[in-house]
Amino acid sequence: MEEINHKKISEAEYLSTYSSSEFERPSVATDMVIFTVAESEKENYRKLPEKELQVLLIKRGKHPFLGQWALPGGFVRPTETTEQAAQRELCEETGVQEVYLEQLYTFSELGRDPRTWVMSCAYMALVDQSLVKLKAGDDADEAKWFKLIYKKIEETEETKEGGLTKYERYQLSLEAREEQNQRVDRKEKKEKIQLQAEIEKKVVINDNGRTSELFITKNSGIAFDHAKIIAYAVGRLRGKIEYTDIALHLMPRQFTLTALQQVYEVILDKPLLKAAFRRKIVDLVKETENYTDKVGHRPSRLYEKNWMD
Repeated sequence: MEEINHKKISEAEYLSTYSSSEFERPSVATDMVIFTVAESEKENYRKLPEKELQVLLIKRGKHPFLGQWALPGGFVRPTETTEQAAQRELCEETGVQEVYLEQLYTFSELGRDPRTWVMSCAYMALVDQSLVKLKAGDDADEAKWFKLIYKKIEETEETKEGGLTKYERYQLSLEAREEQNQRVDRKEKKEKIQLQAEIEKKVVINDNGRTSELFITKNSGIAFDHAKIIAYAVGRLRGKIEYTDIALHLMPRQFTLTALQQVYEVILDKPLLKAAFRRKIVDLVKETENYTDKVGHRPSRLYEKNWMD
């Protein structure tokens, strides 16, 4: 028997007269925080190259924020879910599929997009840069990997009746090199692209639990609220690397334990003790019979990923 409501109409009758125009509807977009770890330029052949955490940004070719750098993303189409839209954007920008992808958060603050009310369902992806072929989307002039540094620069707290409030201030620095046509001393000149933002994290701890919120307090060259989305993603990555195998998604098929430790260190932004690190990751990797070659130091054994169940 079909249920009827207090007005004595069935669901079918209700839906036949329902108007979606009763409530204003936002546009829905996905923004992609695509991380990779790359080697910095070698200065000494016999010294291991350092690693750097990088994030993919696109230079906007249209208003709003024309000429500024933003996360790759776009509006969700009527025929797809937000995850399908994120996968499509990832493939369009990098040419890779079936990589690590997880939903971060839904950013819905009013005024985050000057065009209209836009809610963004943000996703984080981890990719091996050697598999990537960058291609800027329709609304972008170019796509580029930016070295990412995210450091805490200040922390204060205040105690009030009923709880504790902590304020943490972070510096987000993004840097890439832009090739110029002119040549200097027979070498192509590369100029730095530098973007910066300051992020404040407010943490409230009381009897009801713990809540946190991010705010952009300063911004230079990063479009929309994408500095906050990047900061949120870095926090998620740093948190999960401590208790999951998430870092392995940034590694090539075979790698050295030293290279894996470098990836952990660059993400956590701190050095790790070798012995303690190797005890921590012993179940995450498995030995191969292969060794590094064509290097300026003693060959090292190569390992493969041993995915957790």
